[in-house]
Amino acid sequence: MATTGTTAFAPDFTEIAEEAWEQAGREMRSGYDLRTARRSMNLLTIEWQNRGINLWTIEAGTISLVADTATYNLPTDTIDLLDQVIRTGTGTSQTDLTISRMSASEYAALPNKNTTGRPIKVWIDRQIVTPTVTFWPIPNVSTYTFAYWQLRRIEDAGDGVETPDIPFRFVPALTAGIAMRIAMKVPELTPRVPMLKDAYEEAFRFATEEDRVKTPARFVPRRSFI
Repeated sequence: MATTGTTAFAPDFTEIAEEAWEQAGREMRSGYDLRTARRSMNLLTIEWQNRGINLWTIEAGTISLVADTATYNLPTDTIDLLDQVIRTGTGTSQTDLTISRMSASEYAALPNKNTTGRPIKVWIDRQIVTPTVTFWPIPNVSTYTFAYWQLRRIEDAGDGVETPDIPFRFVPALTAGIAMRIAMKVPELTPRVPMLKDAYEEAFRFATEEDRVKTPARFVPRRSFI
């Protein structure tokens, strides 16, 4: 028997919503059913972002620093920065220099915030609308580049015709999670919530166990001299 020869299964949100309603125990019957499923998806993806790092949302970015300017805006979809460096030079002469992160209290405790030079520390202010980065010392020339790797927000559900901003391996977890949230909102379906929650947690665990950095790890025991 021949196989399809394709690996392109990517359901749009309407298909996912239909499957979620069926898993919850009822067919999707109206436009409102689609809207409430879409709202559940948006809440669910926010929950995923609170649970930890989603590898597919890590993106690189750069900011060209300007002399005597300390604070710069980050993209509005930034949740947090994972790593950051100060980049000097270009091409084969490019060098990335580590820049450490400080807290708000550490920045407040700096005795002279107007010192200029090559930045060695950065304070990330995670504002609601536009997060910012503030450098210390303040850049003394306009030849530095701030290179960073950000954890961005998962894109919204949209109008129902778009595919979700998730890798295919998370589609079962997304569907199960929406089904659980739908059942929580419909009185006649609430008895299914415990079963749906178990199914969702299992699907999410399978997906997150696969969504990890697969690099070798070496553990060295620390000696005790007591």
